[in-house]
Amino acid sequence: MFRLSIVSFFVIILAFIFYGDKFSIGKDNDKIFSKNSVVEGVFDESNNKKSIVSKYSFPVAIYKPTKKPEATKLSVSNAHASVILDVDSGTLLHYENGEQKRQIASLTKLMTAVLVVEKIKNLDKEVVTIDADAVYQEGTKIGCPRSGYCISNRLKIGEKISAKSLLMAMLMNSANDSAVALAKHIAGSEKDFVKMMNEKAKEMGLKNTNFCTPSGLEIDGHEEECYSSAYDVARIAVYSMRYKIIWDIFKTPGTKIYSIDGKYSHKIFNTDRLLDEMPNCLGTKTGFTPLAGKSLMLAAIDKSGKHRVVAVVLDDPYRWRDAKNMIEWAFESYLWK
Repeated sequence: MFRLSIVSFFVIILAFIFYGDKFSIGKDNDKIFSKNSVVEGVFDESNNKKSIVSKYSFPVAIYKPTKKPEATKLSVSNAHASVILDVDSGTLLHYENGEQKRQIASLTKLMTAVLVVEKIKNLDKEVVTIDADAVYQEGTKIGCPRSGYCISNRLKIGEKISAKSLLMAMLMNSANDSAVALAKHIAGSEKDFVKMMNEKAKEMGLKNTNFCTPSGLEIDGHEEECYSSAYDVARIAVYSMRYKIIWDIFKTPGTKIYSIDGKYSHKIFNTDRLLDEMPNCLGTKTGFTPLAGKSLMLAAIDKSGKHRVVAVVLDDPYRWRDAKNMIEWAFESYLWK
């Protein structure tokens, strides 16, 4: 009987070693990596909600953020929604209305960029032919960084240009024509590309996201069907960090891109106001439509060069100031152990 108990004990121990992730969800489980495993994080200290984050978007963390006892509580009163997410552990350092469904405008282009990089093997050599749908897109376009304000040639119908040049214009200058041209090149139509975007969102476990266009422009009469959340946007930004080219582009200052034959040149500049002001800034992505308001994704790294965080504000008229303050608060308020 005693021997049986000892055997049973060791059987139980072995079961927990090999199958422990099946029995419970907790902080120790994120040592076990699988596509369907989870990691614990913090949503909102006021009600102790917990986040269950898919490991599909996060690597196994070496360090985890721990809040300092003297840290103050952060409130981003100008934003309708805001989050700060630790890149490597998936821990939420700040959360206000993080899962609220809202229009996100050109923050959508983060997902478009992810699919472009995943679907096109050689961005430099892949040639995209520009059609009328791209040329006549509303809002920001190549050569025209703001509606009614043009600084160089616009894209021409029939122009051939590299996928990388279009990706640069889309991420740096938030060009809507670039997003449409890339989407149609990859999927054949905007509709089919949007289907790919939503399939990717589902695959990543984004529960509060539904894309309508590759550019982020809402569809007239169907605006309520175009949405994401601050938390989901942060998740997409973190996921995109596995692709160095996306973040290299975010750090690129103004430049020129050219058609394949060299006939046309297009000036593009970077909308990142913090590029020169904030040395630890890894990159930003802006978003604006009248319905979405002014939104921003900002990623930064701490002084040690080891710990990265992503801040997202949605519908915030003071987005640049607030996002920068959020980053500073995060690195002042947390230690990584």
